[in-house]
Amino acid sequence: MGPSGSGKSTLMHCIAGLDALTSGCVFIGNTDLSKLSDKEITKLRREKVGFVFQSFNLIPTLDAYENITLPLSLGKSNGDKAWIQQVIDTISLNDRLDHRPSELSGGQQQRVAVARALATRPEIIFADEPTGNLDSKSGTDILKFMRRAVTDLKQTIVMVTHDAVSASYADRIVFLSDGHVAGEMTDPTPEKVLDYLKHLGE
Repeated sequence: MGPSGSGKSTLMHCIAGLDALTSGCVFIGNTDLSKLSDKEITKLRREKVGFVFQSFNLIPTLDAYENITLPLSLGKSNGDKAWIQQVIDTISLNDRLDHRPSELSGGQQQRVAVARALATRPEIIFADEPTGNLDSKSGTDILKFMRRAVTDLKQTIVMVTHDAVSASYADRIVFLSDGHVAGEMTDPTPEKVLDYLKHLGE
């Protein structure tokens, strides 16, 4: 969390291997991204990293199931069928799997996007304002699902958000200001987050 221009998205892009580092190191598991070639980073992103974006980024010509399994298809892998079914059961979209994105609500599309991020059982998922384009109920559903993915499916999720309520679903918040870590919080509540943000610029 942090104000606009604090470096949230830049930090996420560097950690995820989307932007090249000018200095320092990024490790995903035991892998130092700064030592990898472009081809190796692409492979690592496909196999060990999941992404959830504000704009869903689903392929309009593919149905929900094909979108969920797309990272596996690109890697020429069938994946873990039992795991994929568990993810699909968790997002409660079994009856919509043959529908294309245009036939799904915004909340359903984002659930497909989160399921796609989970499908490869990545080491880490990056979520950039994942509820930004959703109404409050759909947004809450996505946050609860992501929380369940962490608690029940043992997934690691790093989320960028401006919203104190969204942030309160996290185990830990790191606050950024002007490109630097300005503090952190564990066991957050919306009230504690808002109070902290008020004093962040001081």
